[in-house]
Amino acid sequence: MSTYSFLNVQASLVGPGGVVDLSSGAGVAEEGITIEMNGDKDTMTIGADGTGMHSLHADKSGTVTVRLLKTSPTNAKLMAMYDFQTANSRLHGQNVIAIVDSGSNDNTGCRGVAFKKKPTVVYAKEGQFNEWSFNAVYIDTVLGTY
Repeated sequence: MSTYSFLNVQASLVGPGGVVDLSSGAGVAEEGITIEMNGDKDTMTIGADGTGMHSLHADKSGTVTVRLLKTSPTNAKLMAMYDFQTANSRLHGQNVIAIVDSGSNDNTGCRGVAFKKKPTVVYAKEGQFNEWSFNAVYIDTVLGTY
């Protein structure tokens, strides 16, 4: 039987202004880290006579979303990087995100990464999480096996 644990996930953001650990111990919320591609890899077109054509897209862009507990000190590190990188266009979009799950041998590398926006800040009865979104020009993932 195979087992998954977030404890096996190593994730980091590296770019102008610092290196931020996004792994266990960084205050990652239950909802964790999500990697989502922006577009479809294929468009299928069907002609008037019923013949079909596939168009393969070179697009490897996507979004990485990291959810941190409201009390995580990692929020302050990301906010400092956000402020630094958005103050000068030469620093924007220069990040790399690496995510490795040693339990399943999954590897994801994201290049050309930029902060998408500041997280929505919520003050409520119970503590929430801050959701940090990043746009990545290139996302390459290799899913391993257990």
